[in-house]
Amino acid sequence: MANYPRTCSHIGISVPSVEDAVAFYQTVMGWYLIMEPTVITEESETPIGQMCIDVFGSGWGSFKIAHMSTGDRIGVEMFEFSNNEPPGEFAYWKTSTFHFCVQDPDIEGLVESIVAHGGRQRMPIREYYPGEKPFRMCYVEDPFGLIFEVYSHSYELTYSAGAY
Repeated sequence: MANYPRTCSHIGISVPSVEDAVAFYQTVMGWYLIMEPTVITEESETPIGQMCIDVFGSGWGSFKIAHMSTGDRIGVEMFEFSNNEPPGEFAYWKTSTFHFCVQDPDIEGLVESIVAHGGRQRMPIREYYPGEKPFRMCYVEDPFGLIFEVYSHSYELTYSAGAY
């Protein structure tokens, strides 16, 4: 099998309210809603029901899901389970996905909008390579406790030598 860089299709996030999450990410990030919030029920007779039983096991009953897309066509699945719990304290040392990152040249404006819509700024906006590259970053949190990062420039430009 050839080794080549695969592309990223989508991420899945759990939220306490799909409708509230869709509203936040549409308003603050400008993401497109591509599938309205929909209820999925635990039933092996449907392909989606069986797939969810395969992933979640049995006993989950039902959940809501919505699909959104970023400006660069990365999908975002939002799941609302009836027994959802807030993430609790940030456990950076635990192995798992611990953040995703979005990019905006107006990092100050985006962070301000995140905070104005119920999110949280977790740190000051910092220069990534002071005096070397004009790149900035900041960790933030959505109103539901999901931590993510904001970059002023692309990932490739941020980490490649002399590329700006």
